This record gives sequence, structure tokens and C-alpha cells, in this order.
Amino acid sequence: MNQTAPSIRYFQELKASIQLGSPLILTNLAQVALLTTNLIFIGRLGKTELAAGSLSASLYHAFMIFSLGLVSATIPMLATTIGKKRSNVREVQQIIRHGFLTAALICIPFWLALWHADTLWTALGQNPDTIEKAIQYVRMVQWSLFPYLGYIVIRSFFAALEKPIWTLIIAIGGIFANAFFAWLFIFGNWGMPTLGIAGAGLATTLTNILMFVGMLVLVFKHPLFHRYQIFMHFWQWNLTRLLNMWKLGIPIAITFTLETLVFYAAVLMMGRIGDTSLAAHAIAMQISSVTYMIPLGFGQVATIRVGLAMGRAHPKDAVQAGWVAYTLGVGFMAIAAAVMWWQPEWLIHFFIDVSAPENRAVIITAVQFLFFAALFQLADGAQAVAAGMLRGLYDTRTPMLLALIGYWVLGVPIGAFLAFGVGLEGTGIWIGFVTGLSVVALLLTLRWWRHGQRLLERG
Repeated sequence: MNQTAPSIRYFQELKASIQLGSPLILTNLAQVALLTTNLIFIGRLGKTELAAGSLSASLYHAFMIFSLGLVSATIPMLATTIGKKRSNVREVQQIIRHGFLTAALICIPFWLALWHADTLWTALGQNPDTIEKAIQYVRMVQWSLFPYLGYIVIRSFFAALEKPIWTLIIAIGGIFANAFFAWLFIFGNWGMPTLGIAGAGLATTLTNILMFVGMLVLVFKHPLFHRYQIFMHFWQWNLTRLLNMWKLGIPIAITFTLETLVFYAAVLMMGRIGDTSLAAHAIAMQISSVTYMIPLGFGQVATIRVGLAMGRAHPKDAVQAGWVAYTLGVGFMAIAAAVMWWQPEWLIHFFIDVSAPENRAVIITAVQFLFFAALFQLADGAQAVAAGMLRGLYDTRTPMLLALIGYWVLGVPIGAFLAFGVGLEGTGIWIGFVTGLSVVALLLTLRWWRHGQRLLERG
């Protein structure tokens, strides 16, 4: 019996991780589907519009990901609180209340920055025609930031209660809503104004508002969520609590941003190489963004399951939960890498007409980029889950420093040197990706292993 008990616990954790992870992963995929749907529609407008969509979506994503990291501090805080005592209503209210306040405070400067994004792009030497179209998109999509963050705060609450299925249902509805709004406003169907690329931004804003409203309805109507009365005493904010949340959240936000800005730096470098490389990069990155949602979801599972176990003072369970999520995330990315190697053109055809002769240069370049995207799938998955595991232990500052070293001391300089110094152009940039992500993945995994050894000694 003693020999079988560990394996039974392992499979119980595996089952729990998949049950929790499946809705979270599908929700993440639904979120990235909003931008993916936009790029698919924008790609039908032409190569210049696709390049502009990539430029503006990447910048918005950089601001969004920092904000997401900041409010993501609610996840480990809620998991640990609920793990200690599930009925701790007052503390749950405090965490959610300050999560919303954080979202509101971060949106104000980011809205100002996004409105003046054309100044940044001009200073960075981007194509004026691309800038003219890109600013139309970003000035529409920027207003989706607050409803998106509000949605994330409530999603964290649902996930910490291990009830993420409702978030998934709303996210799936959001995919169809976004596709419908984009179809209406990009192309001017059903008598709507033909807004072109700006219509994609409007579609995402309207969709995020609807999704946030849907979450609010569940909070007020569902018995499990309603009992927490999360909006009770909503205006009773506390500076110390806010600063504690930011102390945990800022390193997460910086870590997310360091990684995201690597990809945005690549977009800017691709823009200097030419529209063909930029369009091909947009396709390869969007495909990689889709696959990344799976290990990101298992990273969220790790944060929640590790946090719940630590809240219950069960360190051995925390270690097991982390490694199970890690195995699931990295295992999926191995499958994703194989598909990218074997069927690159099949993946590309979702974003651009592969039969059109004028698109052939973009397709050839995108196939080359997908080869390198396949190489870093395992590393990307490993770093995403390992970071989530560490967040479950409230370990956020050291991972931030490791991300700085891997992405910006190694990844970006190597990519820039190979692209412009050696003359490898876009291929060199992707080699830099592989190098930076591999280093970060290795260092984060080693850090979790050391934490795990100490926890097992305590357990």
C-alpha cells in the first residue's frame, strides 16, 4: 500500500490539474483568438495592413501584458487565502477590491501612451504608411484594456475557487462576438461603416466590454460567487494592502513585459528589414502565441495548486503539483514543435492566401521563421510553467532578474547582431529568441528544483 500511495497521489494531482487546466487553457486560447481573428481579417485587406496590424497589436499587447502581470498578483494571493480558509470572505473581498483599483490606476498612463504611439513608431524608424494605418487600430483597441483587466480580476477569483468553467463559457462567447463585430466594422457589412483596420480595434473593445459584463452578472447571480459579496465596502481601500499587492505584482508584470518586449523589439527590427519579413513574422508569432496559451494555462494551474497546497501547509503536495503542471505544459509543446516542423504551410494558410503569387515571398519567409519557432517551443513552455510554479510560492523577484538576463543580456543582442551584423536578417532575430528563452527556461527550472528540495525536507 505504501508503494502505491505516491502513484495514486500523482494521478489524483494529474486529474485535478487537467480538470482545472482545461478551462483555463481554453480561456487563454479564447483571449488570443480575439487578436488572431483580427489579424486574419486584417490580412485580407493586404500586406501593408497586416504589417500595421502586427505593429499596433504588438505594442498594445506589451502594455496589456504588463497590466495583466500586475493584476495577476491576485491569483496566488487568492489561492493561498482560500487554501487556508475557504470561508475567509473578508480577505477575498480585500484582494479583489485592490485588484480592481490596480487595474484602474495602471490604465490611465497606458491610455495616454497608446494614443501617442505614432510618435514612438516614427522615432523608431517605422514605415510612415504602416504607421498611418497602425495608429487607427491602436486608438480603438486601447479602450479594451480596463474591461479586459476587470475580466482578469474576476477570472482569478473563479480560478482560485477551482471553478473556471464559467470563465470559459464567457470567453467562447467572446470569440464569436469579436468575429461578428470585426466582420461588421472592418468590411462594413449590414450597413455598418467600413472602418478597415480600425474596425478590428473597435471589435475587440466591444467584445471585452461584453465579457466583463458577463463576469459581473455571474458574480451577482451565481450562488457560490454571490456569497462572497466581492463588491461589499468596495470603496474602502487601504494603501498598505495596495502596496503589498504591487510588491508581489510588479515583478510579475516586469517579467511578463521583459519577455513581451523581446518580441516587440523583434517586430521593430523586422520592420526595418521590410514588410515581407514583418508580415511573415506576424504569422509565425501569432501561431506561437496560440501554442503558448497551453503552457501558460498550466503555469496558472501551478500557481493555484501550489498556492492552495501551501495555504493548507502541505509542502509535499505543492512540489508534486508543480512538477505535474510542468510535465503537462512541456509535453504539449513537444507536440506543437512537431506540427510546426511537419506542416508549416498548413498553419500559414490560415493567415494569408497561400495560392496568391504576390504572397509567395511572405510564405517562404514564414516557413523559415516557423522552423526556429518550433525549436523554442520546449523552452517557451518550460519557462512559462516554471514561472507559474514559483509564483505559487510568492517567488517573483528573482525570476524577474533571470528574465532580464536571458532576454535582454543575451536574446536581443544576439538576435540584433546576427540580423544586422552578420546579415542573417529575420533568421538571426529568431536565433536570438531561441537562445534567450532556453537560458531563462533552464534557470527557472533549476530554481524551482532547489525550492522543491527544501520543501520536501520540510514536508
